Amino acid sequence: MTFYDSHGKAVAYLDNDEKHIFLYSGKPVAYLHDVAVYGFNGHHLGWFQNGWIRDLRGYCVFFTEDATGSGPAKPAKSARPAKSARSAKPAKSAKYAKHAKAANSLSWSILSGEAFFNQ
Repeated sequence: MTFYDSHGKAVAYLDNDEKHIFLYSGKPVAYLHDVAVYGFNGHHLGWFQNGWIRDLRGYCVFFTEDATGSGPAKPAKSARPAKSARSAKPAKSAKYAKHAKAANSLSWSILSGEAFFNQ
């Protein structure tokens, strides 16, 4: 599954285990725990539901081809880059408390592509 940003650029993908998220450079950046998205540093980054990754304020950061429901207009998707060899996944730090889920927004987040994972 590919994650596209607000410009239609393929930024990241979900590994075959359907749990870990990698950049196309091969860098592991996050993982899914239920519908929550966590960084390997244990920080709760956002939510993944209905094909959308949303930030903690409810704004859309990424969409997948299967995104449904409310959200901003999806741009045309650009070609996916080749996947580089994956780096080893770092150890997962203890998870911080999950934030309360904000109402879904119809707008894009100010967090751009890879910046979302660097919180």
